[in-house]
Amino acid sequence: MGRKKIALIGGGQIGGVLAQLCALRELGDVVMFDIVEGMPQGKMLDIAEASPVDGFDVNLKGTQDYKDIAGADVVIVTAGLPRKPGMSRDDLIATNSKIMTSVAEGIKQYASNAFVIVISNPLDAMVTLCQKVTGMPANRVVGQAGVLDSARFKAFIAWELGVSVKDVSAMTLGGHGDDMVPLVRYAAVNGIPVMELLEQKYGAEKAKEVMEAMVNRTRLAGGEVVALLKTGSAFYSPASSAIAMAESVLKDQKRVLPTCCLLNGEFGVNGYYVGVPAVLGEKGVEKVLQFKLDATEQAMMDKSVAAVKGLVDSLDSILKG
Repeated sequence: MGRKKIALIGGGQIGGVLAQLCALRELGDVVMFDIVEGMPQGKMLDIAEASPVDGFDVNLKGTQDYKDIAGADVVIVTAGLPRKPGMSRDDLIATNSKIMTSVAEGIKQYASNAFVIVISNPLDAMVTLCQKVTGMPANRVVGQAGVLDSARFKAFIAWELGVSVKDVSAMTLGGHGDDMVPLVRYAAVNGIPVMELLEQKYGAEKAKEVMEAMVNRTRLAGGEVVALLKTGSAFYSPASSAIAMAESVLKDQKRVLPTCCLLNGEFGVNGYYVGVPAVLGEKGVEKVLQFKLDATEQAMMDKSVAAVKGLVDSLDSILKG
């Protein structure tokens, strides 16, 4: 058993944090691909030179050649333009679909046995495109969005109630956009429903308003960071979220994580990539966990899935274009 190998496609802000997290957690050797000459080499040298301080033993390599990703166990794709203030994720589709097509061809040629996690936006369309171009089994090509969206939702709840983020469980479903579905009914603090705790704090009416505000903040959280940074989009939290997914696969942890995966009838969706709770293990997506949505949740889910379908249709027309 040699070390695991993680390939990062894209050496931008998220790529750099991914490489550092992989190294700090000793998940395996890391190769970072980017088309910009010297940039991935420089980042990887910089991180490698911290190894005596941080005490990690992994090999780090930067490259401009896809053949260096050969034999990767996990490939994480961040390549593409980030959002700028005033842009929606969907505005990136024309540019990033061209980039994703060439990335997917590289993966298909050199790392077709890997587990692939796509972070590039617009997420639901990019992971769809990556799976189509690589032709890889859908249980081995997924998108990272739900872990991050759920983390944001959990953080807002923890801050509001003055409790540790470690004791909050909450989840979002659906597409990675303004129509995502934060599941209020299932949000809990150590098993105690969040709504019950908010009602104790504020009374029933105000509790609803406070939760509604947190749901809206969750939906628009990526844009909130973009507006503050002005030069790009979030990178620490998306990187941490993708690492949680990669680690579950590499270590066969069977964690239940909200994952953008291809659905075959689950939640009434067929043939589209949508965020749902999935068991991630050494085989990739090992199972999608289904549960009953109430009428309100189902309506939100339907709206979110319709937005994903719209995105994928516009992707098809761009590619035919």
